[in-house]
Amino acid sequence: MRILRQLYDWVLHWANTPYAAVALFVLAFAESSFFPIPPDVLLIAIGISMPRKIFRSAALCTLGSVLGGVAGYAIGHSLWDIAAGWFFTWVPGFTPEIFQSIQLIFSKYNFWFVFLAGFTPIPYKVITIGAGVFHLNFPVFIFASTVSRGLRFYLIGALVYRYGDRARQIIDEHFNRLTLVFAALLIGGFIVIRYMLT
Repeated sequence: MRILRQLYDWVLHWANTPYAAVALFVLAFAESSFFPIPPDVLLIAIGISMPRKIFRSAALCTLGSVLGGVAGYAIGHSLWDIAAGWFFTWVPGFTPEIFQSIQLIFSKYNFWFVFLAGFTPIPYKVITIGAGVFHLNFPVFIFASTVSRGLRFYLIGALVYRYGDRARQIIDEHFNRLTLVFAALLIGGFIVIRYMLT
């Protein structure tokens, strides 16, 4: 919990620098393949400090996330034999059991599985790399990622635009509880994966 809080604060500090937009893009890109903190937190902070730019920031976040997903797809498609050990050891959400189990889901649900992962707490990084490993149709992957990530970030942008600093206060005051809720949703995402296999 303490490490997550430190990462959260580190991510947030970029909102008050001249590099906020660059940091948002890089964070969205990285989260799609390996970074544990979602770009939503920085998007919220930027939206609070610069409300007129929230929807532009949501577009930038979507672009970074989709391009990061393409990078994840490329890792899975071309480098998985080399990179698998590192991901299983260091990246949260990656286990050999979970990773192998998603192959069947891709064959059955393709677009909808990518869409669900892009919009919900199901770990998107597992899906982007898995899509490459299991050779999911690339245009389908791009379309599902763009739609789901765009809906997610624009929805967050609309909520921040509507509620402003109150959203930030809720996160700061209830960080530990929200982290537990997010963890529960993450576990729920894995349960969904297992349910889809039955």
